[in-house]
Amino acid sequence: MAKILIVDDSNLSRRILRGILEPAGHDIIEASDGSAAIERYFLEKPDLVLLDLLMNGMYGLEVLDKLRELDAQARVVVASADVQSFTHSKVKAAGAQGFIKKPFESQTVLDTVSATLQGGQ
Repeated sequence: MAKILIVDDSNLSRRILRGILEPAGHDIIEASDGSAAIERYFLEKPDLVLLDLLMNGMYGLEVLDKLRELDAQARVVVASADVQSFTHSKVKAAGAQGFIKKPFESQTVLDTVSATLQGGQ
């Protein structure tokens, strides 16, 4: 299916997303911070990035900006516990194609990933 880069400083969140996406046939790559995410994106060229907003070192929106600089076609879905409409608007304006909230619901994650990979959202 797709190669997906999961970027989150929480090992638990990365494990949960891996547990949802791998059984659906996706190849998973992980990064625990923004710098590693940018490096992995450059080296691995994933089809999609699932990006946390609140991480140590580099805020998720900074990572999103840098990914969009590297690749204007980068497909990024933000994964965050922040469900405020202001945050949704901010990440959409920054170029994210989707938003999934924590705690993760398996079907929502799979539906959002599928729609984003197909060009929707």
